[in-house]
Amino acid sequence: MTLSDVYLICFLVGFALSVVSFLAGGTHVHLHLPHAVGHHAGFAGGHHGVGRGTTVSPINFATITAFLAWFGGTGYLLSRYSAASFPLVFIVAGTTGLAGAAVVFWFVAKVLWSPDENLDPADYEMVGVLGRVTIPIRSGGTGEIVFSQQGTRRTSGARSEDRHPIGKGTEVVVTRYEKGIAYVRPWDSVTGPGETVDHER
Repeated sequence: MTLSDVYLICFLVGFALSVVSFLAGGTHVHLHLPHAVGHHAGFAGGHHGVGRGTTVSPINFATITAFLAWFGGTGYLLSRYSAASFPLVFIVAGTTGLAGAAVVFWFVAKVLWSPDENLDPADYEMVGVLGRVTIPIRSGGTGEIVFSQQGTRRTSGARSEDRHPIGKGTEVVVTRYEKGIAYVRPWDSVTGPGETVDHER
């Protein structure tokens, strides 16, 4: 087996995997290797949550297959139809492969990929969310709370878990969430007086 054969195999493998991945919908399944960081506050956790951040990894199925195809194609053409030495062919082929992978990565990161596709459902778990009452909750009635989730201030209808009234400005914790309504308890009733909630984090 000659060096040109090796380059040709690399090209065929890379090209074939790219086509198969595309036809099988692999561009949606395999492209995203997110690196998630952070955590969210649980009912028994700390006072605030940190949103998860996700990015596309530069080393993924699409960029690897693109590298193989461009590396193998360039190496095959140069080794077969030019008098260039092996080191020069290898360097040019490698550079071309990296360039091809970089183009694919840019296209995936800027055009195909959306951060919303990699959201963890836990990021939007309501149980354990801490907030503040903005519309008083009457006994057996419904009020409103404001809270921060994924870096965005949100509001939700709220009812008292124990049916006791909760005044405006009271810091509360969500104990359950049903049909768009958050059932809450005053934060002080969970932790005792003196504890405060940092709503900006």
